[in-house]
Amino acid sequence: MARKIPPESAEDAAPSKSARKRTALAAQQLGEQLIALSGAELAALELPEPLLQAVQQAQHIPSRSAGARQRQYIGRLMRDIDQERIRAALAERGQRAAREGQRFRTLESWRERLIAEPGALEALAAAHPGLERTAWQSAIAAARAERQRGGHAGAGRVLFRMLRELLDAAAE
Repeated sequence: MARKIPPESAEDAAPSKSARKRTALAAQQLGEQLIALSGAELAALELPEPLLQAVQQAQHIPSRSAGARQRQYIGRLMRDIDQERIRAALAERGQRAAREGQRFRTLESWRERLIAEPGALEALAAAHPGLERTAWQSAIAAARAERQRGGHAGAGRVLFRMLRELLDAAAE
């Protein structure tokens, strides 16, 4: 009578080939995100030296096939490090970019509102007490005059900077 060998428990079994491929692909995709970063952003991640060098080399490879090989190599290097720390840093970077984008849209909206709507300065002053109205009125008048002439240079930028300083001071 032949003895039956008990099946391996789930914790003893090695990951399937498909699971290993998914893991390798995820590591390679994370490596591709690293390739898209600037030098300063890469330095902030404090990557291991071999991985950092591989990413920097990949940023300068013009050949499609050589770039694919380099990305695979980066994916292989990524398997040996803590990927969650890198994912968290990239997620924070994305959130920071989203906050900056929202802040820019808010500033741009206020600038357009101040130029287009006569009562917008009162709304801004109500939101930010202590506003020096005379400086704002002259900046708004200059931006309106510039807009009527068809220009988009100095006065609008000055108004944008004033708004940025005001909202930054209010955020502190």
